[in-house]
This record gives sequence, C-alpha cells and structure tokens, in this order.
Amino acid sequence: MGRALAQSELENFSSLEWTGIAPSLTSAVRAALEEALTTQDGAALSREQCRLLANCDGDDLLGLLVAANELRTELSGNLVTYVVNRNINFTNICFVGCKFCAFSRGPREHDTYFLSLDQVAQKAVEAWEIGATEVCIQGGLPHDLPPFYYRDILRAVKDAVPKMHCHAFSPMEIVYGVELTGMPLTDYLQMLRDNGLDTLPGTAAEILDDEVRAILSRNKLSTRQWQNVITTAHRLGIRSTSTLMYGHVETPEHWVNQILMFREIQQQTGGFTEFVPLGFVHQNTLLFKQGLARSGPSLAEHLKIHALARILLAGSINNIQVSWVKLNRKLSQLCLQAGANDYGGTLMEENISREAGATAGQYTSPEEFQSLILEAGRIPAERNTTYSRLHVKARPENFTSEEALTSEFA
Repeated sequence: MGRALAQSELENFSSLEWTGIAPSLTSAVRAALEEALTTQDGAALSREQCRLLANCDGDDLLGLLVAANELRTELSGNLVTYVVNRNINFTNICFVGCKFCAFSRGPREHDTYFLSLDQVAQKAVEAWEIGATEVCIQGGLPHDLPPFYYRDILRAVKDAVPKMHCHAFSPMEIVYGVELTGMPLTDYLQMLRDNGLDTLPGTAAEILDDEVRAILSRNKLSTRQWQNVITTAHRLGIRSTSTLMYGHVETPEHWVNQILMFREIQQQTGGFTEFVPLGFVHQNTLLFKQGLARSGPSLAEHLKIHALARILLAGSINNIQVSWVKLNRKLSQLCLQAGANDYGGTLMEENISREAGATAGQYTSPEEFQSLILEAGRIPAERNTTYSRLHVKARPENFTSEEALTSEFA
C-alpha cells in the first residue's frame, strides 16, 4: 500500500512534472509507465503491468496521472474537442429493470412519456436550427414496441433533417429490435444503416462481466451479445463509442479486462471512435438503496480510470472522453489533465444521469465548453461525431506553436 494522498494532492497533481515524480515511484510502476511513454503503445504492457497500474495508489497514482497527461499531449495534442448535439430519449417506459437506472418507469406510472415520430423529428429540427450536427437517440424498452420502430425513428429524423448525424440505439436496443423483427442481426443492422443510422452509442456495457451484470440487471444483454452487436456493426461500417461504468460493485480488475477487451476489438475492427468512462451516479438508484453498491466513485477513482484508459489504450483508441454530465465543472477539468482530450456533447436535454441524481445540468453550451477548456489551458475545437472534422474555436495567436500542437485522432 502506498501512502494515502490528501485531496489537495489529487486536486493539484497537474502541477507535477514526470521528471519530478518519477523517482518517487515504485520500480515496477515506473518501469510500466516508462514503457508506455517510450512506445506510445499500451500493447507494450503485460496484463500484469496493467493490473499493477489499475491498483496503484499514493505516489504511484500521481505518477500514473502525470504520465497519462504526458501521453495525451503526444497522441492527441492540446486540443480538447466537443460535439454540438442533442439527446433525444424518446420514452422512459422500460421493462428491463436495471438497478443502476433511475430514469425508467413502468407503463402505469404517472410520469411516463412516449414521443411520437413527429415529436422526435421536431426535436431534431430544433437542434439543427441552433447548430447541432448530431442527435443521440436512445430510450427505454417498452413492451409492445412496433417491430420496426427504430427504423421509423431514423426515417423521421432523416426526412426532417437529411444531414443530421444519427448516433442512435444502444446494443441492448439493437438486440431488442432483432427480437421484435425476427431478422438476423446483420440484416437488421444493415436495414438501420440504410435508413439513416450513422453510428452506435457503445452504451449498455456498464461492466462486461456476466457475474457483475447479474447484479446490475438480470434482464440486460450478455457480454457476448454486446460484443457481437458492436463487432457486427463495425464490420458493416457503423462505428461506435466504447463505455465503462465505474464506481459501483466492480473492481480495478474489471476495468483492466474491459479496457483490454476494447483494445482487442479495436485491433480487429478499427470501429471505436472513443472511450468514455461513465461514473456511477448513485443517489436515486435501487442498486445503492439496496446496499449493493458503494456511493459512487472517489476522486481518486475518477482520475485513475481516465488515466488508466489513456495508458492502456494508447495507439489503439486515442480519444478519451470526459462525461461532464456525471461530473462537476472542476472535476471534469481535472480529468482533462489526467489523460482525457474530449468533452463529449452539449446534449441539450440530458435526462438519464439527471434522474439518477447528477447535478451538472442538462446542457452545456458551446461557449461554456470553450470557457472550460480555455480555463484548463487547452484549445477548444468543435468536432463531428467521428472526429473527422475539427473547427478550432480559439485564436491561434493566443497560443505558442508548441501549445497548438495537434496529433491525428484515432
């Protein structure tokens, strides 16, 4: 066990330099981090070294955070990107019963809702009119959903706003759509793609370990099903995000297993656009109220998972996103110093984290993103969903050429 870090040490780690902290590290942790920094490739680390980093504390944890920030500079430059988008949660009616979710409702509860296709299309129009380039569409899973409803949502959005990027439907929703239609998975995904599906959210992952999943939600798709949906989508040219929910019943061993799983998938398909750690928001969830989970992540865990992802995914998935809606302003900026390079989306209408007890709000404007990023000493850039287009939002003369360094995105 390393020494216990004071909160102030964690809050101020970004003032440290690698050359200053490295001599204080244990030899094994220092060797692993130096290997990652030298090769800029997480694949250079053994699984044992990955576990060592995931369990580090004290000065070793400070070293991990500093090394991750160094590596971020090399791989992603000093830009911090974001996308202007709108969340559309088209229904809160759901039969799955995830214990970590406070958003879902039974069909007879007083505050249920189900948006019509016209209402979904109108939300997309409103988003486009204020500059959004993406709608992120997900919802609960109600019984008796029309078999081709997901296809019809895509048609409605694309008919209303042909150029809007549809980032839609978790792997759980895809599995449900396959069940409703009776179509093979490949055919179903091809149908969605041909009707306007651009990318998939890699959500419904939480922790991809079936023993943990049985605690979180017994009715959720299995690890194998999640992998199958994602890899099939990638083969069809439908890219996705990758996610992990931390701070509940999982251990650092689960973090390592899942991150390395994503690295393996990426090696096979190249289909992941980014990795998004999602902190468990515990306040209003059954999982916490039943005593099955801890009360969300600690500050050290928030920072460690972002840093660990940067190190382990280096050379594979080079975009590490901060989920601002689950963090406060200061914490999201700290995570940017711990290896992250993306702020996610403006969202406009975030409901799921809010219902669980998050207090960061439902919307962050592009101007607020720019302010947060500049406060952190970085350069804001608006992106599209797949990171293939960037628009820098700060005057170049405000930064030196070294500060403005940008590397290619993976």
